[in-house]
Amino acid sequence: MTETLVILTLVVITALGFDFTNGFHDTANAMATLIATGALRPKVAVLLSAVLNLVGAFLSVQVALTVTNAVVRIQNSDGTPKTETLDGGGTALLLIVLAGLVGAIVWNVFTWLLGLPSSSSHALFGGLIGSAVAGLGWAGVNWTGDGSKLDGVVGKVLLPAILSPVIAGVVAGVGTWLIYRLTVGVARRFTDNGFRWGQIGSASLVSLAHGTNDAQKTMGVITLALIAAGEWSDTGAIPFWVKVTCAVAISLGTYLGGWRIIRTLGKGLVEIGPPQGMAAESASAAVILSSSQLGFALSTTQVATGSILGSGVGRPGAQVRWAVAGRMVTAWLITMPAAGLAGALMWWIADLIGGSAGAVVIFALLLALTGLMWARSRRTPVNHHNVNDEWQDDRAPARVPAGHAS
Repeated sequence: MTETLVILTLVVITALGFDFTNGFHDTANAMATLIATGALRPKVAVLLSAVLNLVGAFLSVQVALTVTNAVVRIQNSDGTPKTETLDGGGTALLLIVLAGLVGAIVWNVFTWLLGLPSSSSHALFGGLIGSAVAGLGWAGVNWTGDGSKLDGVVGKVLLPAILSPVIAGVVAGVGTWLIYRLTVGVARRFTDNGFRWGQIGSASLVSLAHGTNDAQKTMGVITLALIAAGEWSDTGAIPFWVKVTCAVAISLGTYLGGWRIIRTLGKGLVEIGPPQGMAAESASAAVILSSSQLGFALSTTQVATGSILGSGVGRPGAQVRWAVAGRMVTAWLITMPAAGLAGALMWWIADLIGGSAGAVVIFALLLALTGLMWARSRRTPVNHHNVNDEWQDDRAPARVPAGHAS
């Protein structure tokens, strides 16, 4: 097995690992409000979300192409492939992709441990940008595309990151306010039952939308790696086997359920009623689906969180836990820089050792770090048994009943 093939194999395995963590990290985006209001049992909700993520991954490739072409420069200014002028050729570019993925996964698992709904997408982009800058310099990042329009990282990643949660929050807030105004005088038991059915429909749409946006990011990364290795040359298409494996990986992660983050979004931010849940999920679905068609690689986590905050603001008398919201916003702000630093550090380690040995070392570091964080999470487990327990304070996870720790 050649050195390039060894590193490519590690990149594909690591990318699918990121896709898996993306799934369990982002299950909350669609299902947190549904679970919090009791519209579906927790395990049924995550199963539904997993199936729809799988379906959604096949509906579009625009976001995947954005990741392939809009982050790391894969061509020089004269149009020649980057691998032809890069020391180490395709192997060097593969190390950059691998290091970026390792940085992204480490940050993803760390924020899951803390129960913070940070952005898996921004962790991925941050990791790739950090490793690309470390390996290629600032010019190695495709900041503005061809320069004739807002494209590249600025137009496809940074601007959607700023605008999408604000838009989703405003839509959800206005929708929630209208719902409560229109249902004044109607018996609550009738409205709640009706809106719970509406929640199931709108949450299903969010899960479908999540598949069209987030699963494709990993498709784009693997395609980028295949181009670097000389195994693929079409920058306008995604190999079918890549679509299938990425769709399956994210759906399996979704079914696992990121219960710590589901709890934070469903119980820690606002006390959610069925009308709020339906308004929040509808706003999230509309923003995510629209962005997927435009090729914007936005953060579904930020959209969902913005929608839930908006639904709390829009409901008269609702209590919003702004301290929890503040920690979420802090996580948003530091996700790309933190993942970028992790990606850069991993690239330096891999480059120092060199070749396939460097790739194996940073892959081993990934396994060790994620294993330690998983072991730490077992001290205060959160799962489908206790995800809906009363929020005790701004930081403490719920206690698991005896015999139910998992």
